[in-house]
Amino acid sequence: MLRQFFMFALVGAAGFLVDAGTLQFALHMLGLNLYEGRLLSFLVAATFTWQLNRKITFRAAAHHPAAKQWLKFVSANAVGGLINLGVYALLVSRLPLAREHPTLAVACGSIAGLLFNFLASRIIVFRAHVLPAHRA
Repeated sequence: MLRQFFMFALVGAAGFLVDAGTLQFALHMLGLNLYEGRLLSFLVAATFTWQLNRKITFRAAAHHPAAKQWLKFVSANAVGGLINLGVYALLVSRLPLAREHPTLAVACGSIAGLLFNFLASRIIVFRAHVLPAHRA
């Protein structure tokens, strides 16, 4: 499971680059506003990370129906994003240290979102169906 978590985190880091690049493209080349661009960049990045996680991190579940799995992944990541923002908002609103050093709150929110997304991906999205052992 530790290897999966590490791979999931690496895929997420690559996804961040895709997200940021897509947002810049949407803003400067497509003329979208910040919210339209962010929606597009989230969907592109989520699709990118879903595909890599499907092929690399959770290979055993690659045979599951793609469209249903993608929808679960996008939904899980949206919830993870809300958790990330919620932890950040809670910390900066309650802790003077987090207000003075908001990067700490960003890190805590990111870790909370990452953990949620990993567990949701492992348990719900990419769940490998284990067949019972064959008895002789």
